[in-house]
Amino acid sequence: MHHPINLFEYEQLAKECLSQMALDYYSSGAGDEVTLRDNRAAFERVKLRPRMLVDVSDRNLHTSILGQPLQLPLLIAPMAFQCLAHPDGEVVTALAAASAGVGMVLSTLSTKTMEEVALPNSLQWFQLYIHKDRGLTRALVERANAAGYKALCLTVDAPVLGRRERDQRNQFTLPPGLHAANLTTGLDIPHIQGESGLFTYFAQQLNPALTWRDLEWLQSLSPLPLVVKGILRGDDAVRAVEHGAKAIVVSNHGGRQLDGAIASLDALPEIVAAVDGQVEVLLDGGIRRGIDILKALALGAKAVLIGRPVLWGLAIGGKLGVSHVISLLQHELDIAMALSGCATLQDIDPSLVNTKRKYA
Repeated sequence: MHHPINLFEYEQLAKECLSQMALDYYSSGAGDEVTLRDNRAAFERVKLRPRMLVDVSDRNLHTSILGQPLQLPLLIAPMAFQCLAHPDGEVVTALAAASAGVGMVLSTLSTKTMEEVALPNSLQWFQLYIHKDRGLTRALVERANAAGYKALCLTVDAPVLGRRERDQRNQFTLPPGLHAANLTTGLDIPHIQGESGLFTYFAQQLNPALTWRDLEWLQSLSPLPLVVKGILRGDDAVRAVEHGAKAIVVSNHGGRQLDGAIASLDALPEIVAAVDGQVEVLLDGGIRRGIDILKALALGAKAVLIGRPVLWGLAIGGKLGVSHVISLLQHELDIAMALSGCATLQDIDPSLVNTKRKYA
């Protein structure tokens, strides 16, 4: 096997390492996968206007999110069931992130417990789904705080689960020996004839009646700052800030929820303008190159989250695979900055991208 030299090659090689059910679960989007494809296409539509004859001999990729230092503007997005890719799943993903000095957001639906994954000296957030059982939700928040997670990342774009037809066809469930490790026994992903077990789980357990008022209840449970993930409109971003969010993740859930939703990158400029510097704005969806990170930062993101490529690295090489995926992005971002005339992340501004383009 040749050594992958970019994230697309990791994806191709991962197809040989994963079961069909796991591959489809990780790679699929909702419906016709229009939004899934558009997340990528959006980056290809943005063109760069590099500056010349700038001293870029010494480049600095360091930043901070919510006051926590990062070696580069990158976090690993929350992704469920990572043990489908590797026996040590979330544990080795966390170790790779910490050793690279990037952040990690752990999914509620992880296949290792949040205590097993916790590395108190690194930037780790806990992604939260609010369950109908308020006691369970409270317990998750209290455990995350006790384990040293630095923020709660509330996913707001999943009152119900999007229709992912590949999962429905495969009757997605977890294989024997794997379960949603943070949840109490009896709350596992069911096996349902002709249906995705995850879809059924969401319908049974997650609360579709949530409103902005519930953010105040959530913040009363712990001192952890609240990050709201899944915002695609400026007015919703303003509401999130009004209700106490300290950061916003512009996201369409990797194209897995509402098919036909706007690409994350296309939604970003409106949201950055709406919050007007009051909170940090992050972005996920479609990042596959260091140049994509540069474009997201030029359009106002403070950092980005990557999802699926981490799973491909995990499937192929465990911790080393994830570490290599991160280092590829770091190297590509470094080169892109040099060639754009940016010695620091602060030099990456909207003038770098084609301003005449009309954003939706």
